[in-house]
This record gives sequence, structure tokens and C-alpha cells, in this order.
Amino acid sequence: MKLIRTAAALAAVAALLSACGGSSDDVGKEIGVTQPQVHFIHAIPSGPNVDFYDNSKILQPNLAYKAVTNFANIDTGQHNFSYAAVNTTTQLATDTTISNAAKGHEYTVIALPDAGFVPSIAVIDDPFDKGLLSSSARVRAFNASTNAPNLDIYLVAPGTNISTVSPTMAGVAYKNAVPATTQDSIYVSGGTYQLIATLPGSKTPVYKSASFDLVNNADWLVTTLPSGNAATQLVPEKIRVLVAQGGNTQQPALELPDTQ
Repeated sequence: MKLIRTAAALAAVAALLSACGGSSDDVGKEIGVTQPQVHFIHAIPSGPNVDFYDNSKILQPNLAYKAVTNFANIDTGQHNFSYAAVNTTTQLATDTTISNAAKGHEYTVIALPDAGFVPSIAVIDDPFDKGLLSSSARVRAFNASTNAPNLDIYLVAPGTNISTVSPTMAGVAYKNAVPATTQDSIYVSGGTYQLIATLPGSKTPVYKSASFDLVNNADWLVTTLPSGNAATQLVPEKIRVLVAQGGNTQQPALELPDTQ
């Protein structure tokens, strides 16, 4: 009987969240009963298409630069993520940090270059600690731009003068996320925003997006990339922004163009 009452309560919460723009999948993540999920981002300018592996098996084949996959369920426990160029089996980079993938968590695996464009990999563990009745949007930033290795990110109302505003996500270093891996995303109200990036401590934008709508219950990973598609095209501090949208199976990736 207790199980029935619990299931009924969860169904009621799911119905409420759905009415507010959420999803039953979010409910499962929030209470830690859904399988861990992972998605993949290819962030190597001019890199070949790659196959992403999970524990030595291809989980996501043939991803091109700037491609972002939807979330896929994975098992709990140890995961070794890696990637190789399509039609090869030589792993270019491997990450073994996920020793115990947890239910309700979201994981992001990013292929990106190290200094000198040596293949590298990064993994973000997002515990998805959103409150059951929250309709706020979740946001995190990741720096995959070798030509802008440290950034402050501002998520502000369009036209905001940032001279007296603190960064929304400060000190986003290359190959790192803010909030950091294993920490929850930040939460903001749905609305119309503009994204601005500066060098740390500076108020001079190196990137400024057009206005965009960030809806309630959105789940965004904002990833900075070099604006050029090859090492020879990279201009210092010239970046583009790619958004990986969780829970959106129609348009998993969104590129915010620079308006400067």
C-alpha cells in the first residue's frame, strides 16, 4: 500500500511539472530513480568525425565537429569513455574518472584538443539536484576554446551594461566547467536573455550574443568554442558558443551567433 501511495504521489508531481513545462523524466532524475544518462559533444576544430566509446564499445558513432547528441541511458557503475576517428579503432583520448555512474545523474563527454591540438577528453558529472517543484532553467558553462582559455560568462537581460554586474559563471578555465563537475548547475528563471563573455576581470566583451529565450525547465550546457574551424584560423579570444540542450530530442544543439 505504501508503494502505491508513493507511486500516486510521484504521478501527481509529474503531472504538475508537466503542466508547468517539465517532464516525468525530470521527476525521475530529481528523486534519483532513472538510469544515468550521457551525451557527447565533438569540439575539435577541423577534427575528423569520431566514434564515442563507452567501456570499449561504440555508443555514439560518426559525430562531426560541433555535433551534440541527445541523452542516452547507461548502466550504473564504472565507465571508461573514449573516442576514435571513424573507421579506426585507435583511441585518441580516454577518461576513467567515472568510477560509479549514479542514478539520476547526467554525464557529458567532450572531445576537444589540448595545447598543440593533441586530442583530449573531458567529462562532466551533473548530479541534477533540482527541486521537485522547481520550474527554473538549469545552466552550466564549459570552456572548449583553446584561444580563450579563461572566460567570465554573463547571462543577463538584453542590453544590460555589465560594468557593475558580477559574472554569472566566473573564471571558466579551458577544459573546465562552472559550476564544476559533480556540482549542480545554476538555476535561473525562464525569460529573455543575452550571453556575454569577457576575459577574467574585464568588462570588455569578446563575445556578445543576440537575445534569446531561455524557457522554464530548460537544461543548458553553454560551451565556448574557437570561432575558426582550423588551428590556422584561430584568432585570440574570438569564440563561438554552442548550447547542448538536455531533454530536447528535436533540436539537441543550438549555436548562438556573435553579434559584435
